Amino acid sequence: MSLVIYNSQSRKKEVFKPVAEGHAGIYFCGPTVYSEPHLGHARGPIVFDSLKRWLQFSGYKVRMVSNITDVGHLTDDMDAGEDKMLKRAKLEKLEPMEVAEKYFWAYFDAMAKLGVRKPDIVPRASGHIIEQIEMTEELIKNGLAYVKGGNVYFDISAWESYGELSGRNPEDLKEGTRIDVRSDKDDPRDFALWKKAEPEHIMRWNSPWGEGYPGWHLECSVMSTKYLGDEFDIHGGGLDLIFPHHECELAQAKGAGKAFSRYWMHWNMITLKGEKMAKSKNHFVTLKELFEEYDPIVIRFHLLRSHYRSLSDFSDDGILSSQQGLKRLKESYANLLKLADDSASDKAAFSKQRQDFKTAMDDDLNTPQAIAVLFDANKEINSKLKNASQGYINAAKEFFDDYFVEIFGLLGEAKEASEINLDTVSGIMDLVMESRQSARARRDFARSDEIRDKLAALGIILEDGSDGTAWKLK
Repeated sequence: MSLVIYNSQSRKKEVFKPVAEGHAGIYFCGPTVYSEPHLGHARGPIVFDSLKRWLQFSGYKVRMVSNITDVGHLTDDMDAGEDKMLKRAKLEKLEPMEVAEKYFWAYFDAMAKLGVRKPDIVPRASGHIIEQIEMTEELIKNGLAYVKGGNVYFDISAWESYGELSGRNPEDLKEGTRIDVRSDKDDPRDFALWKKAEPEHIMRWNSPWGEGYPGWHLECSVMSTKYLGDEFDIHGGGLDLIFPHHECELAQAKGAGKAFSRYWMHWNMITLKGEKMAKSKNHFVTLKELFEEYDPIVIRFHLLRSHYRSLSDFSDDGILSSQQGLKRLKESYANLLKLADDSASDKAAFSKQRQDFKTAMDDDLNTPQAIAVLFDANKEINSKLKNASQGYINAAKEFFDDYFVEIFGLLGEAKEASEINLDTVSGIMDLVMESRQSARARRDFARSDEIRDKLAALGIILEDGSDGTAWKLK
């Protein structure tokens, strides 16, 4: 079975056929870095991290690009309101770029704790102003945009395909559109490519139309094609971005002569105790708050237990269920680490489970079904382990290595030694080693081995020698 992806544009599953054979170019919309990352920020990166891992495991060379919005995203997605970065900068009495830096690192620190590997390229909107001006000029030249009083707008009426992604009829958009929003527009449905900077607007750049800043939608059309080419494979984002953000992206890019994305993947929202999260109602939770209560990898596992196109509810009962399930899988893996050796594995063992896992993941990244395969395999391992051959044990460990650790990242990402406070680790290890030496002195070798194996699972290797026991980070 080949990988099939549900394409939001065609509204059906399609066989994945990349632009370049053996390569996959992926772009997904990252955050607007104006506040602490919250639970809603976690789902997309976890989904696309799993997608990248699966594609690489399947033999593809992958380039993953995810943007950072640090200018142009207004409080109203349709060109009205205050720039979110400026609003936060005023609140915290900081420069807008200070706000961007602060929450940029808060976001990626949180993603690292969730086991999400960094994208290959993380472009920022403010770092690509020249390219955004160039695309705007191209759209004006092509008769798809017009200038009014220092603002530049995309002309919806000039682009017949507008609505092809969201399925919305442009004529239907007229009803209920606020005429008073940017009265200089020829049509209230038109959207901004470039906006004139008002006197109080700090973030501004020179352009052929005067000092201003780019519209929110423009950055992704520019940065995705800059790093992935005029035509690339997969574009992703939250379901709420289909309209207007992604619809506008598509119109801009195609209007500038770019084929753009072949497949559109959109993840569904996360509900909190059965209700849609909303900052306006203070019904949301930050990742920092969650990490104080739950292991971040439990949160990762919980979100993977729902298909990315389905709602994922976050409740105390649900997260505790995920916590217990992950604990069982981790305990089994720790046991396999203890029993496995370097001898050959039984190649026939787990062939069915491997195929079942592949079938699930190739079916539009069906992670809940793939996790069910892990649990089925775990059940079989526990029933056979007592009388299992060494080849079977080694095969079981390799199965967990590939899918539990590598594809799903459920041990988290190992830190580099430079990221760890070695003085703190050394102090803790002194206490651990005393406990282990005490166990060996009373000939409780089972306890001694248990301590060694648990440390190994955490990336700390013990080496027993004639001069005592030494430890090192894996």
